[in-house]
Amino acid sequence: MPKRERVMRMSVEQPLWRALTAYRVLTMLYAVGLFATAYDEYDHAGVAVGYYAVLFVWTLATLPRVQNAAACTKPFLAVDLAVALTGILLTPIAVNDHHIQNGGPTLPSIWTAGSVLAFAIKGGWRWAAFASTPVAVANLVERGAPARDTVHNVILVWVAAIAIGYVVEVARASERTLARALEIEAATRERERLARDIHDGVLQVLAMVQRRGAVLGGEAAELGRMAGEQEVALRTLVSGGLLPVSRVSEDAADGALVRAVDEPSYDEEGPVDLRALLAPYAAAKVALAEPGAPVLLPAPAAKELAAAVGAALDNVGRHAGEDARAWILVEDEPDEVVVTVRDDGPGIPEGRLAQAEGEGRLGVALSIRGRLRDLGGSAELISIPGQGTEVELKVPRNAKAGHR
Repeated sequence: MPKRERVMRMSVEQPLWRALTAYRVLTMLYAVGLFATAYDEYDHAGVAVGYYAVLFVWTLATLPRVQNAAACTKPFLAVDLAVALTGILLTPIAVNDHHIQNGGPTLPSIWTAGSVLAFAIKGGWRWAAFASTPVAVANLVERGAPARDTVHNVILVWVAAIAIGYVVEVARASERTLARALEIEAATRERERLARDIHDGVLQVLAMVQRRGAVLGGEAAELGRMAGEQEVALRTLVSGGLLPVSRVSEDAADGALVRAVDEPSYDEEGPVDLRALLAPYAAAKVALAEPGAPVLLPAPAAKELAAAVGAALDNVGRHAGEDARAWILVEDEPDEVVVTVRDDGPGIPEGRLAQAEGEGRLGVALSIRGRLRDLGGSAELISIPGQGTEVELKVPRNAKAGHR
């Protein structure tokens, strides 16, 4: 069955366009109703009737223009604002002086705010400020003097339009960030699916080649060894949790802020994922078992713990023989992190560690126990001759390097 591609379209501003459409129709009807109720205050009612006829036709004819940002073009916005300004400037011609002195509404009344809001939704707060300015000037010219109520209304429209424009810009930036996050989530799910397929196919084949090569010997053994190394490398590649997210560009021009994810710096004090530090130790003869979720520790403590694991593996390679295998087990407990390094070598003879310390070879004493002691943790070594060696490293959750 072919794969289906599901495309999701998101728009946080679409409800604003629908609200603006309703606002323009309702305020147009409101302006006409005001004219009908105050008809006796119009000295030249024919001017008002002509303007309202134009306003009625213009509002209904341009409803498709305020459906979305693509349809709301700059020429439309310019003409729409001109219609509002014309109505404001025609008011002194249509009404009598008593209407103006009493602070009566202009011909377009609050319909003018819809024109300014279209600028705000389309271009943000800067466009809103640009459109509010000629509206403010036209209102002052219509009144003839900066009356208190006129100034109040002008400032109200100005602040409201700029605020809505700013909210639209923030909403658009959030929408782009959410869309990017959903794309990353979808890519992660696809990567996990591919990892399962690879695990079920390629990794099993490589593991089988490794086992069969070891049985056959000769050149087949070398081929098996190479297959084992590639199995470890491929398993690390598809694990997904050990690598940081790829960098993404910051689109400052459009207002979206996407923080770039840098490579982890282990010199910082912030928490790091211990799994990323232990991943390089995985090899053909070293198996790494870890939790699926990040194992977070303070950076210095994680670095010291990883170094102790490295020292334990060095001892395996030096004393357990070339054919010895090792296993690293990471356990993420509520109060501590436990890392166990086990091998299938011949084990350590009784009293050998004390003898090594007496001879000045302090690998276990300093490289392992010393590091864990400085972190406030512990290192326990269990070895049975003929049955291998196990080193258990415990580090408190809040461990820091240099702890005493």
